[in-house]
Amino acid sequence: MIDAKVVATLKEKITVIRNNGKSVYLVGPINLPVNLDGETTIFQWYCWLKCENMAGHFCDDGSYDTEKIIETLSSSNLAEMQQSSVLVYGDFAGADEALIRLHSICHTGDIFGSKRCDCGFQLKQAMKMIAHHGAGALFYLANHEGRGIGLFSKAMAYILQENGLDTVEANLQLGFVDDARNYNDAIQVLKTLRTKPVTLITNNPRKLDALINTGANVEKRVALWGDVSEYNRKYLETKIVRSGHLRNQDDQV
Repeated sequence: MIDAKVVATLKEKITVIRNNGKSVYLVGPINLPVNLDGETTIFQWYCWLKCENMAGHFCDDGSYDTEKIIETLSSSNLAEMQQSSVLVYGDFAGADEALIRLHSICHTGDIFGSKRCDCGFQLKQAMKMIAHHGAGALFYLANHEGRGIGLFSKAMAYILQENGLDTVEANLQLGFVDDARNYNDAIQVLKTLRTKPVTLITNNPRKLDALINTGANVEKRVALWGDVSEYNRKYLETKIVRSGHLRNQDDQV
């Protein structure tokens, strides 16, 4: 029997997002002090979970039972899966203007600081931009490794890139599409946390299109380029030439 106080405490922090018969469970906000350039910046952290990733019957009809969720956690082996999250700064729901970034996980760039890409730079820079602006959210999308092909496949794609292929060619040769990422869950969470307009931090028009096509309230976008080096120059050129990434922020919604 789970302690009633535990159930009550957690129930206050869980939001159920239902869409087309499916549910996403959003837990938070949770205070998260973050080190940005040696200074502590306080974000509010949320994590979400697709209903179908949980073992047990409570997901079948989208019903919501905090105690059943807790009981199911230890048998669902969630550590073998990936869950996404979002860092919120300031009055994200109420501020007139807010920045957002949909950031795809990059194990090599975000964690190890690899210079083969610009992902680690973009992650930190976007957090700084959001904090400096005063309101915003960074969505960290955990099932987007390698543009959605997974870490193991990304490692093989890197080997092909070391043998002359570009990012797009390597993914295609492994049997994937250029970009397999899906933003639906993140957009559901965004709509739950904020209804006012947002400014999207991106160079990728596909992210912009994904938001607009699902009715998200996107006002404009701002570019995020930088950390160019001999190691990632071809990678960045491929983004522009093969994947249509935008060089600047002149192209508005």
